[in-house]
Amino acid sequence: MTIEKGSPYGEAGPLPPGGVVVATDAEARAVVGAARREHRPVPPLGLLGGDLCRTLGGLGDRERLGSPEATTFPVDLGCVLLDGRLHHFVAHLAAHRRAWRGHFAVVMNAEWLGEWDLGPRAHPGDGLLDVTEGSLGLRDRLEARRRARTGAHLPHPGLRTRRTAAVTLEFDDPLPVFLDGERVGRARQLAVRVEPDALTVVV
Repeated sequence: MTIEKGSPYGEAGPLPPGGVVVATDAEARAVVGAARREHRPVPPLGLLGGDLCRTLGGLGDRERLGSPEATTFPVDLGCVLLDGRLHHFVAHLAAHRRAWRGHFAVVMNAEWLGEWDLGPRAHPGDGLLDVTEGSLGLRDRLEARRRARTGAHLPHPGLRTRRTAAVTLEFDDPLPVFLDGERVGRARQLAVRVEPDALTVVV
């Protein structure tokens, strides 16, 4: 069941037997990808770090994951078709050139991308992805970098934002694509969708 931001979310409960502890979003994505390729259920994930962990208020405490103080969440999963191959992401997708020159796009399931609050309205259990795309000149990019630390870079006339369950992103030239902080290829077109409540996550 998808959750609206501000509604009660999560319940007390430790990481169950068979759960996998991961320290980064990329590690979580790797566990998801392996399970999907092998056509088996994705195991519950215990988060010790990463942007999804931060969004959910995780403390990075391994002992907490197995204790009654742990909190368990149903979490959405991002899916993207890249060069005919399906990939997944737990926290975010980013398509951009070096220094974010020219057209770029970010798709947020988590609120944070590193030190930047690029999804100030994002909620990992609401069945939606937060999409921002556009192009900024050098001065605006520098200002946006500063303001993005608190999510104050939005709204901006050079950026288009939307909250959606599915979106197709198109670029004039192939852009490097990063999933959960790892570069996975280049693409001119990305078909992105959300898979609601696909993961069980514990912090």
